[in-house]
Amino acid sequence: MDFLMSGLAACGACLFTNPLEVVKTRMQLQGELQAPGTYRRHYRNVFHAFITIGKVDGLAALQKGLAPALLYQFLMNGIRLGTYGLAEAGGCLHTAEGTLSPVRSAAAGALAGVMGAYLGSPIYMVKTHLQAQAATEIAVGHQYNHQGMFQALIKIGQKYGLVGLWRGALGGLPRVIVGSATQLCTFSSTKDLLTQREIFPPQSWKVALVAAMVSGIAVVLAMTPFDVVSTRLYNQPTDAQGKGLMYRGLLDALLQTARIEGIWGMYKGIGASYFRLGPHTILSLFFWDQLRTLYYVYTK
Repeated sequence: MDFLMSGLAACGACLFTNPLEVVKTRMQLQGELQAPGTYRRHYRNVFHAFITIGKVDGLAALQKGLAPALLYQFLMNGIRLGTYGLAEAGGCLHTAEGTLSPVRSAAAGALAGVMGAYLGSPIYMVKTHLQAQAATEIAVGHQYNHQGMFQALIKIGQKYGLVGLWRGALGGLPRVIVGSATQLCTFSSTKDLLTQREIFPPQSWKVALVAAMVSGIAVVLAMTPFDVVSTRLYNQPTDAQGKGLMYRGLLDALLQTARIEGIWGMYKGIGASYFRLGPHTILSLFFWDQLRTLYYVYTK
C-alpha cells in the first residue's frame, strides 16, 4: 500500500504540473550551447512560453507527454516515496534518542530516488522527446517527431536495443540523487521541527503543507543545474549506434553549458522549474502524507 499510495500521490500532482514541465523542458533546450544574445528567444519567460505554446501548438500541447509523465511518476515516485516511507516507519531514519537524523534521511532519499529513476529512465527520455516536439517556428533542441509513447519506445528499442532505451540514465541519476535527498530530507526535518514546536495542532494538514513548501524551494535551488543537463542528455541527437552527438556524459554537458552559456545557462528555466517543482513537491508530498494518514486511520 505504501508504494501504491506514493505512486497515486505523484500522479495526482503530475496532472496539475505537466504543463509547467512542458514549458520547463523547452526553456532548458532553448539556446542550447549558444552564447547569450546569439539566438532567437522563442520563450522569454514562463508566462510568455505558455502563451506562445498555446497560440502556435494549440492548448492541447501544454499537456504533451502526459501519458509517459504519469507512468514515470507512478513508477519512480511509487518506488521512491514507498521505499522512504518503509524506512521511516521502520525507524531507520531516527537516532537512538528518537530524533530524525538528517544524514540518514538524505541517504535514504537519495538511494530510494536512484532506484526509481533508473527503472523509469526510458519513460523519462520519451517524455522529454515528446515535450520538446513543437511547430517549426518555435522548435528548440533536437526534434524526434515521435507519434506517441509506445511508438517511441518500440522505435528506440528496435533501433538501439536495451542500451538505447537507457541512454542518458546515468547522467540523469545525479539530478534525482540531489533532488530526492534534498526534498525528502528537508520535508521530514521541517515536519519534525513543526511537530516538536507544536506550531500547528497534532495531525494537522498544515504541517505537511508548510514542510512541502520549504522542501520545494530547497529542491529547485539544488536540482536545477542537474535538471538542465539531464534534459539535454536525454534529448540530444544520436549516431547510428545510439551515441550522443553533442555530449559525452554528465560532466561534459555541465562543462560545455557553463563555458558557452555561462553560469546562468546552468539555471535556464529556473522560473519554470520553480513553478513546476514547487507545486509538484507540495502536491505530491501533501497527497502522500494525507493518503498515508487516512490509510493508517482506517486500518487501525
